Amino acid sequence: MTEPTRIPVADDAEPTVIPVGDGYDVLVGRNLTGHLVAALGSGVRQVLIIHPPTLGARAEQLRERLQGNYEVLLAEVPDGESAKRIEVASFCWQILGQADFTRSDAVIGFGGGAVTDLAGFVAATWLRGVALFQLPTTVLGMVDAAVGGKTGINTAEGKNLVGAFYAPRGVFADLDHLETLPRNEILAGFAEVAKCGFIGAPEILDILEADVERAVDPTTDEFRRVVELSIRLKAEVVAEDFTENGRREILNYGHTLAHAIEHAERYQWRHGAAVAVGMVYAAELARLAGRLSDDAADRHRRILGSLGLPLDYPAGRWPSLLATMRRDKKARGAMLRFIVLDDIGKPTVLRGPEDQLLFTAYQEIAS
Repeated sequence: MTEPTRIPVADDAEPTVIPVGDGYDVLVGRNLTGHLVAALGSGVRQVLIIHPPTLGARAEQLRERLQGNYEVLLAEVPDGESAKRIEVASFCWQILGQADFTRSDAVIGFGGGAVTDLAGFVAATWLRGVALFQLPTTVLGMVDAAVGGKTGINTAEGKNLVGAFYAPRGVFADLDHLETLPRNEILAGFAEVAKCGFIGAPEILDILEADVERAVDPTTDEFRRVVELSIRLKAEVVAEDFTENGRREILNYGHTLAHAIEHAERYQWRHGAAVAVGMVYAAELARLAGRLSDDAADRHRRILGSLGLPLDYPAGRWPSLLATMRRDKKARGAMLRFIVLDDIGKPTVLRGPEDQLLFTAYQEIAS
């Protein structure tokens, strides 16, 4: 049995170290490049950094920092969900093949959630698995996509339908990357932060309600606290259920409808915006099913609304959304499954709800 990957941390370093079971660590802090170099170690010969165009200059800086110890290649991929296509994965495989990448080499995902999803899939599939390190540069990437080992690409039929569970060797949530992030990008990422509050870390909701402006400011202690709480919750859940056969399903709260919305919008909606609508829908579904109180359901609208996230979706879209949800990987045969809440912090699975209940809940969010 191989020893778990542990990231060396200097005695005087600031990072918070969050173990993901016995497998690897997530570091949260600032100026973490030195820790990445230490984690790569001396056995790696080549490194491929996969990044979007918007991070071209930073990727070049990262290459210069690593170049003395490794042969470093860059793969620029499209922004957002456009990166998660088989053609883009094939482009990355081509680079690996032409460079004679071996199992002792490493892939680095440097970007938002789409890039870390893609990089993870490329690393998982090349030679049936090479070392993967994630450097998320968005809130969404830090609290969700880069942590937990879910990798994947999209198809014409839906989101993340092709993928693999593949754990990284380490995740470096460097908060310095967030200070120049556009505000709307930060707020979109906070849908996943709020999700963690709803399903198991209610302190997050308290912080958001106390002062949402400080909570979403990357320079504040409140921001770092909610990011760390989100990562800790996901790390705990993933360590217990890596391949989503049980408890890990709770992390899909709001995602069944969200993925259908993203598909309907041809991935032009931000993931966090779709998840916000999906969580409001799930809350209404739970309320109508007699599981969730009015106050808990309304709290979704108050908190997500304070983040400037959408709370509704056009009324006439239901038939196509339902058809897409039936193809979702969270379905079991013909049975739809939704994560809903019995109360704040008490997620459960609603199996096979009747079509009329699903439609009535949609009417509550229809604009």
